[in-house]
Amino acid sequence: QVQPIESGGGLVQAGGSLRLSCAAFGRVFHTYVMGWFRQAPGKERRFVASISQSGGSTYYADSVKGRFTISRDNAKNTMYLQMNSLKPEDTAVYYCAPAGPIVTIPLPDFRSWGQGTQVTVSS
Repeated sequence: QVQPIESGGGLVQAGGSLRLSCAAFGRVFHTYVMGWFRQAPGKERRFVASISQSGGSTYYADSVKGRFTISRDNAKNTMYLQMNSLKPEDTAVYYCAPAGPIVTIPLPDFRSWGQGTQVTVSS
């Protein structure tokens, strides 16, 4: 498997916005449910949001519902995460990965995690 490439992170003040991008998997990108996951220092990686193959269905962790929006462009093999009203507790490294069969969990056989993109929210 080819590693996804995450980008768009940065340092932002609380209340600010960022848009993350994930470029992944080339011609087969459209066959995957895709998800965003994040890992804060000293904590396990956790589900943030996921999106169905067509983009018609989306799923969010309660902690980001109403603030984050996941989307995808299958023609560009790219997924996005628009993050608004950011909070210090959103600080983490954000990763993208294929998800399923449970849409809040990475594919069981997925091992090719990318470098992630760091999001830091200052208070």
